[in-house]
Amino acid sequence: MCYETALTKKPKQIEKQFSVNFAIEREFEPYYHRTGFTHPNLQIIKIDEPNKVYPATWGLIPEWGLNNIEGFRKKYNTLNAKMETLLTSGTYKHSARENRCLIIADGFFEPHKEGKVSIPNFCYIPSKSYEDGRDLFAFAGVYSELDSDLFTCSIITTEANDFFAEVHNVKKRMPLVLDEHYFDDWFDDLNDSQINEIMATGFINKEFKAHPVSRDLYKRGINTNNESIIKPIENNSLF
Repeated sequence: MCYETALTKKPKQIEKQFSVNFAIEREFEPYYHRTGFTHPNLQIIKIDEPNKVYPATWGLIPEWGLNNIEGFRKKYNTLNAKMETLLTSGTYKHSARENRCLIIADGFFEPHKEGKVSIPNFCYIPSKSYEDGRDLFAFAGVYSELDSDLFTCSIITTEANDFFAEVHNVKKRMPLVLDEHYFDDWFDDLNDSQINEIMATGFINKEFKAHPVSRDLYKRGINTNNESIIKPIENNSLF
């Protein structure tokens, strides 16, 4: 599962890293924390425009949900799409075949259970290329188009590897962070077998780190979109 993300880099850094341009100028502002439960915009690169970045509302709305979007969201949680059922789900199978995307981030949060308490952990890829020490990366995702330049998206998740099984130690899931060597393949004309193969083998070949952060992340009415929310708290459970 992946319900909380960060993207703190400036637009120019994103454009340089992914060889893209923002389709809508001045729409994007860097953020330290966004929760999917408020359906914010994430930044996506679409299969049909690999040189552009578009905002997309987090939580995919399939075509059959367009008549009552509010009702759909009350009934269905589409922040994440499970890799194992992506191509059989009535919600995702069309998008999986026709509307794949990359979803840009430089961090995300996963819960680690200690006793009966969930401690949020900030997960990131260490980097010497950026002053903040965190690399940019991209989740494999799917999207739908509601109208011209109006999109919704979901992050694909998969069974956790050894590292994330320790971090997300109850449900043991992780978002599919796609290795950059698979970006072009992800946007190719693929059959179902090829899609499954990329999802099964395409997790990024870089080391992640994680550290516990404040449980304020889970509280309502608190501004968590600030640098303090990604800072480590005093805790022995560092990954």
